[in-house]
Amino acid sequence: MSVDAGRGGHIEDGPGTPSAASGGPDATGTGTGADGTSADGAGSGPARRGARKQRTGGERSSAGDPVRTLELLWREPGGGSARGPKQRISLDELVAGAIEIADAEGLNALTMRSVAAKLGVTPMATYTYVPGKAELLDLMLDRVYRVMPRADLTGKPWRERVSVIAAANRALLDAHPWVAYLPTTRPPLGPGVTAKYDHELGAFEGLGLDDVTMDAALTHVLGFVNSVARIAIDTARATADSGVSDHEWWERAAPLLERVLTPERFPLAARVGSAAGQAHEGAYSAEFAYEFGLARVLDGLAVLIGDRPRR
Repeated sequence: MSVDAGRGGHIEDGPGTPSAASGGPDATGTGTGADGTSADGAGSGPARRGARKQRTGGERSSAGDPVRTLELLWREPGGGSARGPKQRISLDELVAGAIEIADAEGLNALTMRSVAAKLGVTPMATYTYVPGKAELLDLMLDRVYRVMPRADLTGKPWRERVSVIAAANRALLDAHPWVAYLPTTRPPLGPGVTAKYDHELGAFEGLGLDDVTMDAALTHVLGFVNSVARIAIDTARATADSGVSDHEWWERAAPLLERVLTPERFPLAARVGSAAGQAHEGAYSAEFAYEFGLARVLDGLAVLIGDRPRR
């Protein structure tokens, strides 16, 4: 199932939300989860720490209990305790607050404690809504995927349909950069993820592709969008962190580079790099990379689709 660049999610509050007592694999905030997770979200065992280090940005989707996560995503009654203080906020508000933190500061700044502070509740109160951070991440992902715009693909040529899907996902990652860094090899199969997947498969419907190939084609497109988006995000972060634009950085480095990267030593690198650098006013242009790459992706899909019967 292809979820690389997302699907969408509107969150409704509902009964059966697991309580703080239930703990959670990636719980962060105050208290200790049932699996030994401490207040800052760090596990207690070497194997757990090793597994965390291997994750991109230390997070991934579907890292929590799958049954509890699905109950929350689909608002199915779960095994959570009904005891505890009266809830001052809705699950909607909890998820929205978490998304605002991730959008502004990234996933590293997102903890159960930071969400609690933003919403004016105690850290322990957040566990009356979700078992921990892992499940909260899945709710965040499903929500942003579900509310993203869905353009009508009816009657459009297949190239235009695929281009529309790519552009929508690019816009999503621009609005929510943290999504680009959250691995979804185990996607949270909530209503947002599922609705987005169903919609985007429509770009490949009626082209004579079998179901497995349709899924693979969508994965290919979304993977391309994600890779270009990440470079654009990293470029923007480098500028923000250093206070120096790419153009200014290259201007500072130019005198030394002109001495060491000579046409005699590196003829192709000097010639091509100079031409590209002048065209992009830097080493890279996210806009050019997106337009050029998408055209190549479409050309590749055209070879696959070929003269297959279409509906």
